[in-house]
Amino acid sequence: MSEVASADEGSGPATADASPATVRPVASRSVPNRSVPLARGLSTKLLLLTIVFVLLAEVLIFLPWIASYRLAWLKERLSTAAAVSIVLVQGEPNSLSRAAQNDVLMAIGAKAIAVRDGGVSRLLVVAEMPPQVDEHIDIANVGMIKGMTGALDTLFFGGKRMLRVFGPVGDSDKEFELIMPDYSLRNAMLRYSRNVAFVSLLISLFTAMLVYAAIDLIMIGPIRTMTRSMLTFSEAPDDPGRIIHPAARADEIGVAERELSQMQERLQKMLSEQKHLADLGLAVSKINHDMRNILASAQLMSDRLRLVKDPTVQAFAPKLLRALDRAVSYSEGVLHYGRTQEPAPSRRRLRLRQLVDDVHGLLDIEDGIEFVNAVELAFEVDADSDQLFRVLTNLCRNAVQAMAADAESALVRRLAVSAERIGSVSRIIVTDTGPGLPAKARENLFAAFRGSARSGGTGLGLAIAHELIRAHGGTVELVESIGGRTTFAVTIPDQPVRLDQARNGLRRPA
Repeated sequence: MSEVASADEGSGPATADASPATVRPVASRSVPNRSVPLARGLSTKLLLLTIVFVLLAEVLIFLPWIASYRLAWLKERLSTAAAVSIVLVQGEPNSLSRAAQNDVLMAIGAKAIAVRDGGVSRLLVVAEMPPQVDEHIDIANVGMIKGMTGALDTLFFGGKRMLRVFGPVGDSDKEFELIMPDYSLRNAMLRYSRNVAFVSLLISLFTAMLVYAAIDLIMIGPIRTMTRSMLTFSEAPDDPGRIIHPAARADEIGVAERELSQMQERLQKMLSEQKHLADLGLAVSKINHDMRNILASAQLMSDRLRLVKDPTVQAFAPKLLRALDRAVSYSEGVLHYGRTQEPAPSRRRLRLRQLVDDVHGLLDIEDGIEFVNAVELAFEVDADSDQLFRVLTNLCRNAVQAMAADAESALVRRLAVSAERIGSVSRIIVTDTGPGLPAKARENLFAAFRGSARSGGTGLGLAIAHELIRAHGGTVELVESIGGRTTFAVTIPDQPVRLDQARNGLRRPA
């Protein structure tokens, strides 16, 4: 829409819709100095195009008009000649003097007048018989096409021709003939054309102004408002006062205004969430910087537990050390994430059952919640150990928190992890008997801060799991979520084997 000329430019009358879209007023808001020159504005183009189209229509109408005018002019002269002929036929033609004949012919603009009656032609009045006649015009048999081509021919090339015009007049059974030059006819046609052109131009200008005013009121005015709204909104997208107020219209402009308003609201909400994420990321980075130091100290102190000979301590010490190692690694990963992205997965063949046991050991599962590790002992998965551990931990912790919220003791609260292999794809299934995900959580499943299933949750767990598995080339999907059963499936394809690497491996000596 090139027409963005503001009302300040004077590109047209200042107009407004009956219920126009308005931009909410903002104190000290500067209007963007981004406008289209008047000569290139949509208003000017619309005005010029309307004038051109109306003139084109006038030209098409002018052709039958000028043909009709030419025929009427010739009929009028022939009718005058017929009246003179009847008078002369009733009287004595030779009684007219030469001077009187010249006066009669001069009044009609003719050279000779004749009448044909009963197949006999009589020359009634003649001033000077021309040597030749250039065009014969039968008044009774002039069609539309012939009339238009004859009119254009006289208009552009006439003025020096001799015409023979003949035909019946009124109810008379006689046929009258008129020999006359065409310069008077051409002059009359030129005057008529000039008048028609002047009137057509006035009609075109008047019509163009009416069309322009109507379209400016209905369409261009609201477009200007939307354009100004987009320009002012782009200056400060976080300002709610710059969102356009759509008009109550049912046409395309109304739809465009409502869509623009909704788009600005969505964009503003998204920018607000992005700012919130940025602020949160900065806060988390600061917290993790200090937490990493605390965890490092705890890691050093926990190393001394290996020196304790107590069997119970020896059983739990390795798990505690692994948990602290992962915590330190996660803290460092958060700091790195603030600068770049999650690192690319370092994939190896893993025994999934042992990894699930590690997840179980880290979870704080209260009494009454049963954890079932249904992964086969020999099942292997091609993945990054730390990243897959984080994914399963997030999924299992969400399930445990959902089931812990159910206080009724008779409910079955069970969390089960199983796996299956389909060709070169590993599929890990996490199922719980919790209350299921609410509709809002399902709609924003992997969106941070919007996909939380519980009050006070952030929804980061699923967002992180989705990002990590996507880096593996796999997917995390919600298979089922109803009351009493929620199932997530993590699908991870094996790494493709490059043909050149496989050949090199086969060529190595045993």
